Amino acid sequence: MLETEAFRSRRSFPRLTVNLWVERAACLRLSGRARSSTRRTVLCGQPVSPAGPDVEAQPGVGWPRPGRRAGATECTMLSCDICGETVTSEPDMKAHLLIVHMENEVICPFCKLSGVNYDEMCFHIETAHFEQNELGRNFERINTIHCGTLDNRKDNTQQSRMEVNSSIHSPCASNHPKISAQGLPKDGTLEHKAFYSENLTESRKFLGSKEKQCDLSKIKGSIYDTVYSPPECPFCGKIEDCTQDMETHVKTNHANLLDAPVEDCDQPLYDCPMCGLICTNYHILQEHVDLHLEESSFRQGMDRVQCSRDLELAHHLQAEEDRKRSEESRQEREEFQKLQRQYGLDNSGGYKQQLLRSMEREVNSGRMHPSEFHRRKADMMESLAIGIDDGKTKTSGIIEALYQHYQNAAPDVRRVWLSAAVDHFHSSPGDKGWGCGYRNFQMLLSSLLQNDTYDDCLKGMAVPCIPKIQSMIEDAWREGFDPQGASQLNDRLQGTKAWIGACEIYTLLTSLRVKCRIVDFHKSTGPLGTHPRLFEWILNYYSTEREGGPKVVCTSKPPIYLQHQGHSRTVVGIEERKNRTLCLLVFDPGCLSREMQKLLKQDMEANSLKQLRKFVGNLKHKQYQIVAVEGVLTAEEKIARRQASQVFTAEKIP
Repeated sequence: MLETEAFRSRRSFPRLTVNLWVERAACLRLSGRARSSTRRTVLCGQPVSPAGPDVEAQPGVGWPRPGRRAGATECTMLSCDICGETVTSEPDMKAHLLIVHMENEVICPFCKLSGVNYDEMCFHIETAHFEQNELGRNFERINTIHCGTLDNRKDNTQQSRMEVNSSIHSPCASNHPKISAQGLPKDGTLEHKAFYSENLTESRKFLGSKEKQCDLSKIKGSIYDTVYSPPECPFCGKIEDCTQDMETHVKTNHANLLDAPVEDCDQPLYDCPMCGLICTNYHILQEHVDLHLEESSFRQGMDRVQCSRDLELAHHLQAEEDRKRSEESRQEREEFQKLQRQYGLDNSGGYKQQLLRSMEREVNSGRMHPSEFHRRKADMMESLAIGIDDGKTKTSGIIEALYQHYQNAAPDVRRVWLSAAVDHFHSSPGDKGWGCGYRNFQMLLSSLLQNDTYDDCLKGMAVPCIPKIQSMIEDAWREGFDPQGASQLNDRLQGTKAWIGACEIYTLLTSLRVKCRIVDFHKSTGPLGTHPRLFEWILNYYSTEREGGPKVVCTSKPPIYLQHQGHSRTVVGIEERKNRTLCLLVFDPGCLSREMQKLLKQDMEANSLKQLRKFVGNLKHKQYQIVAVEGVLTAEEKIARRQASQVFTAEKIP
């Protein structure tokens, strides 16, 4: 068996001479007797049990040992005044005082504890050195059994042998490494070899050299000399005539059970290459290393199992992550495609394709005659070829009609400001759902074309059709205006249904040398998400005098392009009500011509203006942008604004 260095160091006992150990053993046996008073009266000769004279005596307890015979006379027990130990005679008391209290004190054979009495030392050994003490007690029990099995032996021989065994094997009085007898058969066979192998390492540490082995032989010889003749073998129970014969018998027949045989004093030691444990036998080392390898193999197997589980978990987590990413990618693609369809970037065709499909549906449903289809198709192709709007969605003269209405009616209006003349354009089947920005540009351009101030920059121009407007914006991008916006729309508008907003309107007007600016009302400035600052800004744009003027003012200011998320409209005027509230007048591309035609009647009803009026509470989108025209740009100003549009910025309110 194998032991660690720490265990061997715990079992290294203090080295004392054998005679001193024998004397100490006798002292300790005496100290184990019961203490009562300074003097006790006992029956000498016949052993008396502590329970009474009628109780049969038992060997091995702390009262007079069996075998001591004398007349049944009374004697006086002497008690030690220092430790309370009782002895039978004054010579024994002198010997006790000399050994226990003068020459030596009780010292723990395991940790050198001293300065305590015998009971305290026994308690210390039982609690602090239980493992070391257990081997000695087992061996004492085996010796007691062997002693009881011998037939008709003399009592004084039995008593002497028990004293020797106690002096040799007592845990309180021996520094000799213990030999366990639990697995020892009654016939004393070779099963002691296993235990010898287990304790061989500690024995070699105790003996260490050939000189120590020789000292051991002398020690054992002195021990055997103290045994009364004839001595008995402690291993097999054989009785020899003298001590020398017994020593020869033990060395000859039980050399393997001794601490370190003489011939093996120089036996080599083997170090474990894995943990450094020292072994005395190569085969034991091999078994020990095999245990290491088995443990390593087991750990590797467990590591492989754990690694396999970790790999499986990693694959599962990776698959879950891939699934989530795939799902997110699919959702992003669907949302992007939805946005592309919403903003006309799904390559489904532009104005021309949508108008043709709309007319085909009319023919298929019977609402349009095929001849009408071909006539409209021819008109569309002609309009696209020359790049001018066919005017089928235009309504003119509304501003003049409004001026007459406010002059003659509208008693709840305090003052009103109207823009310059402007035509209304509504969406057609070719741009329904995406053409509001283009239609609002047509309205704004129609007003500029009627204003002499802009003849120089717009000379010879007519209101273009939607595909022509897309082409004009692309030309502005190629000039270098708004490269970021061009990139977002893939530098292409023709043949698509792409939406345009305030930035594209600004870019197109600036490329035409029309001076304008973008104002961004990026957040609400009133309660409930309203934008009163927007109304105030438009009022300041149209009005020069707030007091003392006529009720209806027709200004020379062009209309204002008004953009919010998903839609755009054109502001053509503003009302100031009797209660000082403001109301915008707005042209909506979603309002059809037949509705706008009602505003041209002489007896215009007040309800007809509902489609134009937008109060503060009607505009609650999060953000609004306006494009306001302010005049004409010079060539240098145009170049400067083109350079500034590389990083597009807008004036923000608030």
